[in-house]
Amino acid sequence: MPSLRSLIAQPDFRIEAVVTQPDRPRGRGQAVTISPVKEVAIEAGLPLFQPQKMRSPEALDFFANSAPDAVVIIAYGQIVPQRLIDVPRLGWINLHGSLLPKYRGAAPIQWALASGETRTGLTTMKIDAGLDTGPTLLKYETPIGPDETAPELSVRLSIAGADLVADTLRGLDRTEVTPEAQENSQATLAPPLKKEDGRIDWSLSAKHIYNRIRGFDPWPGAFTTFRGKTCHVWGIPSAQPESASVESGSILFRSGELFVGCGDSTTLRAKFLQLEGRKRLTAVEFANGARLNAGDRFGN
Repeated sequence: MPSLRSLIAQPDFRIEAVVTQPDRPRGRGQAVTISPVKEVAIEAGLPLFQPQKMRSPEALDFFANSAPDAVVIIAYGQIVPQRLIDVPRLGWINLHGSLLPKYRGAAPIQWALASGETRTGLTTMKIDAGLDTGPTLLKYETPIGPDETAPELSVRLSIAGADLVADTLRGLDRTEVTPEAQENSQATLAPPLKKEDGRIDWSLSAKHIYNRIRGFDPWPGAFTTFRGKTCHVWGIPSAQPESASVESGSILFRSGELFVGCGDSTTLRAKFLQLEGRKRLTAVEFANGARLNAGDRFGN
């Protein structure tokens, strides 16, 4: 949305159309909902195209008839076939949420956080037939806050990306930006998130677990089991309580704080917990409601 709004507002760009996913049922009520990108396009009075599949003959006709100089693509969610890639004069310009070739794939922001990266950024690139393998154009680099979550970092990068997209398009049009091949040997992958990625392995260090809590917020979240039920956990690394040694997965409630033992003799101080089918509780509310016993633990 920030990139689209930015291009709309600048007089040296003329947007022929906006392409976005079809309206889909969302939420508990499964009400048909339009994408936020579509909302912006409607506000601006721009033509819309919402193909079910980018490989359809209708998609090819649409792009061929539009004859765009460039197509900007951001987190679209469908593979673009080569016959469409070949249409625009300047190519398809992708804004990707990592410093390529690191974190190629669908979830670069989430995996950068989960992996404990302290810096990340954005890359504009020309897409090709591979998975984020096309030549890079411009980059933006930024530190990651020690407590920054995936939603917070996503918003910050989306805002920064607006200027990067505009600078890339102008640079290409003026032949001032030269595409550079990626160093494939330095590539890492950021595959789509799966529900199981959020399961906490208490043998990992508290810092490692905390990074996954930050990276997998809000979905799939970081979860474990407690007395046979799924339990989501939010917490921060903490020093071992005085005169206590907490084994991995074991729970210690002391002085109004709930500690969970992690690997490498580290401890996670839980701040909020949520059992399946229940509301989110503070650590004190959870401990009081669960009536914790000595030997209680998370996980199998």
